[in-house]
Amino acid sequence: MINPFSILNRYLFLEMLPPFFINLAFFSFIFLMKQILDITDMIVNHKVGVVPVFLLMAYTMPYFLQYIIPMSTMMAVLMALLRMSSDNEIMALKAGGVSIYRLLTPVLIFSLSGTLITGYMTIFGVPSGAERFKTLLYDVAAANLNVSLKERTFNDNFEQIMLYVNKIDPQSGELHNVLIEDGRTAGGNNTVVARRGRLFNEPQEMVYYLRLYDGTISQVDMRDRSSHTINFETYDIRLDLKDVFSTPGSANQDPDEMTLPHLRDYLKRVRADKAKYLGALLNYHKKFSIPVACLAMGLLAMPLGIQARNSKKAFGIGLGLLFFLLYYILLSVGKAFGENGTYPPVVGMWMPNVILGGFGIYLLVLSAKEKAITLIGLRRIVRAIMKRVERK
Repeated sequence: MINPFSILNRYLFLEMLPPFFINLAFFSFIFLMKQILDITDMIVNHKVGVVPVFLLMAYTMPYFLQYIIPMSTMMAVLMALLRMSSDNEIMALKAGGVSIYRLLTPVLIFSLSGTLITGYMTIFGVPSGAERFKTLLYDVAAANLNVSLKERTFNDNFEQIMLYVNKIDPQSGELHNVLIEDGRTAGGNNTVVARRGRLFNEPQEMVYYLRLYDGTISQVDMRDRSSHTINFETYDIRLDLKDVFSTPGSANQDPDEMTLPHLRDYLKRVRADKAKYLGALLNYHKKFSIPVACLAMGLLAMPLGIQARNSKKAFGIGLGLLFFLLYYILLSVGKAFGENGTYPPVVGMWMPNVILGGFGIYLLVLSAKEKAITLIGLRRIVRAIMKRVERK
């Protein structure tokens, strides 16, 4: 019986930890770089504080980590074994009678740890982060509205509405001489002019209401080529905030952001709608298939690291990114075919794990039999897989 806490297993497990955390930090930074422009815009133009900005970033991290952790797991296994191969440690182990399969135990334990962490992110982290993100985003947007709503300035923070205020009472917050261009009516346009107005918000619905007093509404219908004017004493306008900050989570909740119980209820409700049902079912299986990708990629990285004896770390990084790109392509193809009903969503979401995991087992068997794995051979296998996917 193999002791999972043997010196060899502990040694290899600890060898994988530093490259895992380095890759985790590196890929997290790469993902966050995409939001630098949004962050700069929030701080400079919208006067948002640094603390809310960093909280918004923290709430989006589970969404990114569900993809980063499998990638970092694969890179950690690959780089640790590349280092051991280049230092002839793998050769020394073989000479001492240690089978390649003995190295499989720490790799599986390490990959399983990545699976559990990623599973927590997909099942609990992403829905919780999305909910907290939306709540904070509304507070930020509300504060931003109070800052950006200025006298004698056109304000376009609301969807299809242009708001102009001549004067704002600094004590009561009351708006004076308000002009609104409302383009939300199909085929028409409403112009509202009022002497006074006041903003109200509903945090639960994340909307604003503008209550206007003593004004007129000029309605123009382009289809009928007609116009009407209506006088009012009190008039309420619903104002939906735009997605001011283009960050994941700012849209309405989708199946990917739902908890498992909510997603199961959603699947029952939309069973009659094929498009929504297939999309939700894909997200249901994705919550489990992405974590299992840590195991599949760990199995794939192990023989690649063992075989590449004379390769440098740069080669390992390139090879790891190549196979993760292949995984992402297969996942995207599976999602596309699953959404249009070409084959069941379960096949689309689990196919990348089966292909890469099976390929990893095949390469591991070759390594155990002392058969060389060449780049030319890998290229041929990858091309064969891609042609088969395109054919399907």
